Amino acid sequence: MQLYTKLLNAQAAGEKHLAVLIDPGKLAPRRLDRTVELAMECGVHYFFIGGSLVVNNMLDLVLSGIRERCSIPLVLFPGSSFQLSYRADALLFLSLISGRNPELLIGQHVLSAPFLKMSPLEIISTGYMLIDGGVQTAVQYMSNTYPIPASKNDIAVCTALAGEMLGLKMIYLEAGSGAKNPVSESMIEAVRAAISVPLIVGGGIRTPEKAAANFHAGADLLVVGNAIEEQPELIREMAAVVEQFSPSKP
Repeated sequence: MQLYTKLLNAQAAGEKHLAVLIDPGKLAPRRLDRTVELAMECGVHYFFIGGSLVVNNMLDLVLSGIRERCSIPLVLFPGSSFQLSYRADALLFLSLISGRNPELLIGQHVLSAPFLKMSPLEIISTGYMLIDGGVQTAVQYMSNTYPIPASKNDIAVCTALAGEMLGLKMIYLEAGSGAKNPVSESMIEAVRAAISVPLIVGGGIRTPEKAAANFHAGADLLVVGNAIEEQPELIREMAAVVEQFSPSKP
């Protein structure tokens, strides 16, 4: 079964999913081993692999290293058309719909399309929305775009709606790696009420309490990166939150 079909089935059943974001340019090999070990132990659903600055051979090395240790699906989360590899299972075909940089709306996609057409990767078109996280993040700097103001739920809703109407299969609300302020529950709730496709939320999620609040607000999939880079054992706490939302629980 394809990953997107699994996500749709989980959404229909009210299940919540957890992804661990790994930036190949940041994570030390020893820390990577521990992260993979904990992810297997705790039932993490996906590894998202990517970052704003990734050297391609490091990407392949990390993908191969994880695959040797486990069968958790590997999903490319590319910062550019250079961050592509056949060693993953799927790719988020990200269109930065919150910005007005044509390179990240369609330009990079044109360059990578021939490679992806021939690849075995499952391609999942995703509307990527950068939300102001209180500091200038790497994705904001590298994308040369302004984030949606954190208080402007109406702009976020209209942007997400446009993305869904354009045929994008998922919407991703992102406060950015190292964000001071994560995406608010009110914005998540507003966007969730407006769209029918799966909703991903990431950036600045550092505590299980915030993870639970995001799920309650309507997120289908949470992506946790920086906090786990600093404290891999946090995976256990985040996975416990996901378990609380299992439909089998009373």
